[in-house]
Amino acid sequence: MKKTVVLTAGLAVIIAAGAYLYAGNGSREGAASDASTDTAALKQMVQDYSSRSLTAESASISSTQLIVKEADGKSASYSLPEDEFIVSIAPYVNKTHPCAIHSLTGCQGEMTEEEFSVSVQDAEGNQVMDKQTVKSQPNGFIDLWLPRDKTYNVTIEQDGKKAESEISTFEQNDTCVTTMQLG
Repeated sequence: MKKTVVLTAGLAVIIAAGAYLYAGNGSREGAASDASTDTAALKQMVQDYSSRSLTAESASISSTQLIVKEADGKSASYSLPEDEFIVSIAPYVNKTHPCAIHSLTGCQGEMTEEEFSVSVQDAEGNQVMDKQTVKSQPNGFIDLWLPRDKTYNVTIEQDGKKAESEISTFEQNDTCVTTMQLG
C-alpha cells in the first residue's frame, strides 16, 4: 500500500509539473519564459529531474536559473531563490567527467544511490552539515542547497575513504562539482 501511495504521489507531481510547464509556455510557442514558482515547488522540480522521475529534453541549472527544454521545443526558465545556491556534487572513485553547469538530465556520476557522510563548514567555522548521511540520486549526484555568497569546506566520506573540497556559492561559481575523488 505504501508503494502505491508513493507511486500515486509521484505521478501526481509529474502530471502537475508537466501541466505547469505546458500552461506556462502555451502562449509563447518555443520562447523562453521566466516562469515564477515558489521555492518549495522549484526545489521539488529540481529533485524530480535529478531523481529521473521527471523527464525533459534537457534541464540544466546555473547559479541563477533552472532551464528546461521539452522535446517539442518549448522551454522555460525558473529563477532560483535569491538567498540559496544549489551545488550538485558527484563523488567518485574511478570515473568522472568535466562539468561546470549541472545538467539534471545529462550528467551521470559514478556512484549511484549510495550513502555518504557529508559535512559542510562555512569559512567562519560554522557547521552547516555535520556528518549527515546523504544518499546520492540515480544520476550519482548529491544536491546541496546552501546560502549564497559564501565559501564552504565540504567533506564527503564513505567506507573509510574521504574527499575534501572548497566550494563557493557566488553567482560566477559552478553548480556541478565532479572533482571530489574518494581516496
